[in-house]
Amino acid sequence: MSDPTGAPDRPLTLLLVDDHEVVRQGLAALLGRREEFRVVGEAGTVAEAIAAARRFRPDLIVMDVRLPDGSGIEACREIRAELPGTRVVMLTSYPDEDAVLSAIIAGASGYLLKQVRARDLVAALQAVGRGESLLDPAVTGRVLERIRRVGATDQPDELAQLTPQEQKILLLVAEGKTNKEIAVDVFLSDKTVKNYVSSILAKLNLERRAQAAAYMAHLRESSRGS
Repeated sequence: MSDPTGAPDRPLTLLLVDDHEVVRQGLAALLGRREEFRVVGEAGTVAEAIAAARRFRPDLIVMDVRLPDGSGIEACREIRAELPGTRVVMLTSYPDEDAVLSAIIAGASGYLLKQVRARDLVAALQAVGRGESLLDPAVTGRVLERIRRVGATDQPDELAQLTPQEQKILLLVAEGKTNKEIAVDVFLSDKTVKNYVSSILAKLNLERRAQAAAYMAHLRESSRGS
């Protein structure tokens, strides 16, 4: 609940997730001294983030994309599935379009670069706390245009062109996994996986793996609505 001015009637509870303690401490110092936020926990791994989210059920999670035991995007997906009321803002050093798209698909409400100014970070978290979605303008336009372009084409029959192995790899691509991670999952070499991904993109008339992820997200949404 909030008052007529749009300000929350209590501080927004925050969980800070980053594998670097100094980053977590910096964020805690910055955000903890503001009356509109209350830092309730910190985590440095995917496992710790999921456990802390279950324990504290925070309003917001500031999540690093790259963590020692996996991807913050994977953590976001699992947390959002279990705690839909918790919003996640991804924070990263690099404007990676594939990661942004995967974050959107995973249910993240925001995606910001670590170079963001302190006041802009505060404003972003306040906006997400109000229920708004926010992405860094350095990457937003290109990614959302890609989603719209791929989402406008509904051609599920194209999936029939893919072999069972290609379909399996496509699902892993849609989860935001790298070629190296996929190689481990399907017991193939990195090079072989790269060749599979190239074949998948060619068969689906797509140019990049981010588009393949958007394609699968669109098919999922279409199947839910049917």
